[in-house]
Amino acid sequence: MSVMLRGIFICIVFSILWQSIVFLWHVPSYLLPSPWQVLLVLYQQCHLIALHTIPTLIETLLGFLLGIFFGCVTGLVITFFRPLRFWFWPVLIMSQAIPTFAIAPMLVIWLGYGLASKIATTVLMIFFPITSALYDGLRQTHAGWLDLAKSMNACQWRTFMHIRLPAALPSLAAGIRIAAVAAPIGAIVGEWVGSSRGLGYLMLNANARMQIDVMFAALVVIISLALVLYFCVDNLLHSLVMCRDSR
Repeated sequence: MSVMLRGIFICIVFSILWQSIVFLWHVPSYLLPSPWQVLLVLYQQCHLIALHTIPTLIETLLGFLLGIFFGCVTGLVITFFRPLRFWFWPVLIMSQAIPTFAIAPMLVIWLGYGLASKIATTVLMIFFPITSALYDGLRQTHAGWLDLAKSMNACQWRTFMHIRLPAALPSLAAGIRIAAVAAPIGAIVGEWVGSSRGLGYLMLNANARMQIDVMFAALVVIISLALVLYFCVDNLLHSLVMCRDSR
C-alpha cells in the first residue's frame, strides 16, 4: 500500500471516529463540529479560504527557501571557521531557547504587517534544524575517506565537493524534511501576532466570532499544506538521490 493510500485510509478512520464521538456524546457544534460540518464550510466558503490560503502559501514557500539558504550558509561557516563556531554556536542555541511567540511581535514592529515579518518568523522557525543537520553531516564524514583524499593530494575544495558534501546530504535532507513540516507553523505564528490576511488571521477572526467550524476548516487546510509540502520535498530529495546514484 502506497503512502498516499495509507494517508487516505488514516484520514477516513479518523473522520469516522470523530463523527462517532460527536454523534454518541451529542457534542455541541460550538465545541466540536462534525467532519461533515467542516467539509460543508470548506465547500461553502471555499473562495474565502482560498483567498487567505494564498498569502500563507507564499509566506511558507519563501520562508522555507530562505531558511534553507541561510541555514546551509551558517552550517558551512561554523564548520570551516572554528573561531567563529566557538562564539556563534552558543548564540544559535540561545536563539532556539527563546519562544517564537516572544520574537514574532518584535518582528512585526521592526518589519511591519506585510510579508516580511511572516517570512522572518518562518526562517527563524526552520533555521536551526537545517544548520544543525548540515553541521552534523559535515562533521561526521568517514575518516577513511578523508585520509584517502589526503593521500591523493586532493585540495580542501575538492575534498569538500566530492567527499564531505555528498556524505552530509542524508543529514541535510533530514533537516529539510523537518523544515518542510515546520514552515507552515512559522507562517501561521507570524499571522497570529499581526496580520490582515492569511489562514492564521482567518482562525483568529473565526475564534472571535465563535465560528469553530471555520477554525477547523482552516486547520484542515494548514495540515494539507504541510503534508503536500513535505511529500513534494521528500519526492524531490529522492529524485536527486536517484540522479546522483545513477551517475
